[in-house]
Amino acid sequence: MERSMKTLMKMGLSTALVLALGACATSSPDVIQRGDAQRMSQVQDGVLLSIRTVTVDGSQSGIGAAVGGVTGAVAGASRGAGGGESQVIGLLVGVAGAVAGNTIERMATREEANELLIQLKGGERRAIVQAKGSETLVPGDSVIIVTTGGKVRVTKAPK
Repeated sequence: MERSMKTLMKMGLSTALVLALGACATSSPDVIQRGDAQRMSQVQDGVLLSIRTVTVDGSQSGIGAAVGGVTGAVAGASRGAGGGESQVIGLLVGVAGAVAGNTIERMATREEANELLIQLKGGERRAIVQAKGSETLVPGDSVIIVTTGGKVRVTKAPK
């Protein structure tokens, strides 16, 4: 019993670590990925037409479900009286753990963001969603759209 409790604690710690690392991922315009440093970027000038708050749904990589399922199965199997009963309890608690792990991962990686509608100098419009950054943008601001390796971020245009 003590051995399965240690295993359960290790798996719980693993779940917490995976979810904490997942929560570190961001789409903030203030955070530049290492692979995007020292790369040439395309810049477009525009004017911010509107801004609205949106929520970017969290990720569901399957890691939370897998870790939650294994943790639940180990905990459930150690609770039964032995034989088939332990296996059934382990299976049921494992499924519940997988659902809980998936939900925790999704909620931990959800973030508030802004949807920006921008009018480019040539008259075209672009809609871009990015996490809220340290800069306050308001309609009418002159902005630049910086595109690097397929990723886009919006910031105020230099004066």
